[in-house]
Amino acid sequence: MTSSRIGAAFALLGGCVLLVVAVVYAAEPAHALPSFFPGHAGGGSSEYGHHHLKHAIAAFAVALAAFAYAWFATGPKANAATTPS
Repeated sequence: MTSSRIGAAFALLGGCVLLVVAVVYAAEPAHALPSFFPGHAGGGSSEYGHHHLKHAIAAFAVALAAFAYAWFATGPKANAATTPS
């Protein structure tokens, strides 16, 4: 497997993980987020029912960028010697 294919595989995996993160941010309120997520609101926080939609949008945008990288990294290579003979 070439290095571009390995990078594309990691980008695809990362994009899938970021899609899950985006769904969690959009679906769960701040107090219900996992404690390792940025934006997790502890017990007596004023953000009890707050959803982090900006975090969800950012994670979704980065996931789309990772998918685009994987798509372009696995596309056909341009042939440098395309002059007619």
